[in-house]
Amino acid sequence: MSRVGKYPVEIPAGVQVAIAGGILSAKGKLGELKLALTDQVDATVEGNRVSVAPRSKESQSRMMWGTTRALIQNMVKGVSDGYSKTLEITGTGYRAAVQGPNLEINLGFSHPVIYPVPAGIKISCERPTSIKVEGVDKRLVGQVASEIRAFRPPEPYKGKGARYSDEVIRRKEGKKK
Repeated sequence: MSRVGKYPVEIPAGVQVAIAGGILSAKGKLGELKLALTDQVDATVEGNRVSVAPRSKESQSRMMWGTTRALIQNMVKGVSDGYSKTLEITGTGYRAAVQGPNLEINLGFSHPVIYPVPAGIKISCERPTSIKVEGVDKRLVGQVASEIRAFRPPEPYKGKGARYSDEVIRRKEGKKK
């Protein structure tokens, strides 16, 4: 079992963390995030560190110990630095553009795919074949990038579709004559 929960979370300069009424809030230069703490763990802020401890020796409490610590770490990093994911679009005629509050993607269908950008997320297209998803919430950034990729996942024969920039597509050999 991992012992990630025993390490305190360091709070960088410019980030305020407060616990009030079972809700932990982190505020930084990029925004503010809140986390409802479970009744199985105790979180304390002392100086520039947040410590998490399980309330009992039960396995559920020990599981939430590491999970809560990781969620707090992601919140602190998100409000100070932010998170981003980059997607690449490969295929003839495949392109993306931001049109007001929507992302318009041409992925070889008979119609363009219109994706409404959720609150708290910033989407930009430096090139017509590149989409950058940015935000303070790690879970939301990953979810939005996953939903965009799901419109046309990369296929193994020609590699056409939307993929993460660091993703490696295993290519298959085509049929033989």
